[in-house]
Amino acid sequence: MRTAPLASFAALVVAGVTALGTAPAASADPSDPWVYGWGYNASGQLGNGSTTKATTPGQVLGLARQDVKSISTGGWQTDTNSFTVALLKNGTAKSWGNSQYGQLGNGPATAATATQNVPGSVAGLTGVRAVDVGCYHGVALRNGRVWTWGRNNNGQLGNGQPFPTAPAELTAATVPAEVQSLDHVKAIAAGCQFTMALREDGTVWTWGYNASGQLGNGTNTRANTPQQVQGLSDVEAIDAGAAHAVAVTKDHKVMAWGLNTEGELGVDNTDASNKPVEVKHLTSVARIFAGPYNTFALLADGTVKAWGMNDRGQLGENTFTNRTTPHLVPALTRAREISPGWKHTLAVLEDQSVIALGSNDQGQLGNGTTADSSVPVTVLPPGSGVVHVAGGNVTPVSFAY
Repeated sequence: MRTAPLASFAALVVAGVTALGTAPAASADPSDPWVYGWGYNASGQLGNGSTTKATTPGQVLGLARQDVKSISTGGWQTDTNSFTVALLKNGTAKSWGNSQYGQLGNGPATAATATQNVPGSVAGLTGVRAVDVGCYHGVALRNGRVWTWGRNNNGQLGNGQPFPTAPAELTAATVPAEVQSLDHVKAIAAGCQFTMALREDGTVWTWGYNASGQLGNGTNTRANTPQQVQGLSDVEAIDAGAAHAVAVTKDHKVMAWGLNTEGELGVDNTDASNKPVEVKHLTSVARIFAGPYNTFALLADGTVKAWGMNDRGQLGENTFTNRTTPHLVPALTRAREISPGWKHTLAVLEDQSVIALGSNDQGQLGNGTTADSSVPVTVLPPGSGVVHVAGGNVTPVSFAY
């Protein structure tokens, strides 16, 4: 599909954008074509021309949702290094926010480009099938090969750069570069400081930080090149949390490994595992959604189960109890997509309404307040035209498109 060009400044003013470039609040009109963003915005990661947080959905400047395939936001909680990357349906990518580590993928940051609060192009990416971001790095899938950029302090770019003596970091990459040792890849996922790839043969490969065993290779040693996850085959889907990983096999089982402090592995304990373990009490999984420290599973019958961190009620059970095994979430039964963010959860339902729950200190629930809610609040009404949502990886940001 052809991507619509960025609107001119004059056209934006006519549409209601102020001279400062701040987008107006989103309307409930399904004919409104824009991508919506709300929540924390100190780095301009909402892409609305400002660095002011938003407690209700507003437009991402010049980005129409009909042109967007996926959105992913990186960063760490409420730091000022957060960023967002959108994959367009024409195979190119746009990025905005902070680029201290080159995470915008558009070349070395200057005083003028270190923070960009409107979308700009990621350099050299065409024909891209998938994009994901970690805390400060980006990952793209193109022609069966993996491309990475941004911070590389723990080898998460997978380019084989030798680890220096601490406390020095590996050199960041300011434009995407191909990971040389991996091909025939069909899916990717980015954790906070590690990266995952699913090959066409059903094997999973990981690289980067490994202190909690998130590489799944039986060690806790970081790696600067792809390593195969041991004892895992016939995998159909993968996802990554901050420091844990999940995989869905062909027989619809879910395997997990890595950090488990909050019960995010779903194995009825809080012990980390550097090898894949099967999530308990879970069958017939259709889709999996890994949050920073929790996980959601959409089952074949349309019900949803969740486990892991729940200190702000983000699991949707109207409790504040962490779960070490999957529990049914009736509030999300009609969800077509779920996106766990930093202590908050977003979902788009079958009627195209968008709901949110959990932490709301930065307005990430989008209901015009900063009050937490352990029960879902409505962000956008039924018939909104929205079919996808994206919560910040480890940051209080939300998008709907």
